[in-house]
Amino acid sequence: MEGILLNGNEDLPLSLFKNLELPSLRLLQMIEMRPKFVEVFIQRQNVQCLQWLHLHISRIEKLPNDLVHCFHLHVLDLSQCHNLKKLPTSIGKLMALRQLYLSGCYKLKELPSSISELTALQKLYLSRCSKLKDLPKSINQLTVLQELNLSRCSKFKEVPTSVGQLTALQKLNLSECSKLKELPTFIGQLTTLQELNLSRCSQLKELPTSISQLTTLQKLDLSWCSKLEELPTSIGQLTALQKLYLSGCSELKELPTSIDQLIAL
Repeated sequence: MEGILLNGNEDLPLSLFKNLELPSLRLLQMIEMRPKFVEVFIQRQNVQCLQWLHLHISRIEKLPNDLVHCFHLHVLDLSQCHNLKKLPTSIGKLMALRQLYLSGCYKLKELPSSISELTALQKLYLSRCSKLKDLPKSINQLTVLQELNLSRCSKFKEVPTSVGQLTALQKLNLSECSKLKELPTFIGQLTTLQELNLSRCSQLKELPTSISQLTTLQKLDLSWCSKLEELPTSIGQLTALQKLYLSGCSELKELPTSIDQLIAL
């Protein structure tokens, strides 16, 4: 058996799995399972071959200690684990991890600096982490990270400088970051960026001229940026841009003439 899916059965006794040995277990999904069940189940199994672990909507407050032995883990889904307060520094030992989902972890206040050790990480989803204020500086060491989702992180007031060094980033989602007032000039360093979502950033008034350096950008969403007053003339240099969303930008009175240069639009 290579996969087990357990969904929200509160009465399921652990004794059912007492003598179950799954040396080739690769997929484990435990949705809405009680924390003790999750911890003991992982403790009893050989998890070294595990590649996909889905614990979303679990009530766990911390990760099971034996998780550090998942040397081949590719996907870790902890989304909507509302009681999860922090990640252990040992998470850096999951060096094969490619996707980490933490969306909806409302009590998560910070990420450990050891996250920089996840050098294979390609996707990091942190949407709706409403207590998260910043990212560790060491995140710039995630040199193959392609997708970063910070949407609805309501405590974010500025884009962390470490983000500007994520040179492999293709998708950046900052939508509904309601306290974000500006984009830093270093955003232009993200020269592989293809999608930038700033929709409903209600405090955003302008874009930096350095946005012109995003020559691979294909999609720019500025919809419902209600305080956005103008677009920089340098926007005309985004020659790869195919989609530009401006619905609900009530303060935007006119478009720069350079908009005519967006031949792929």
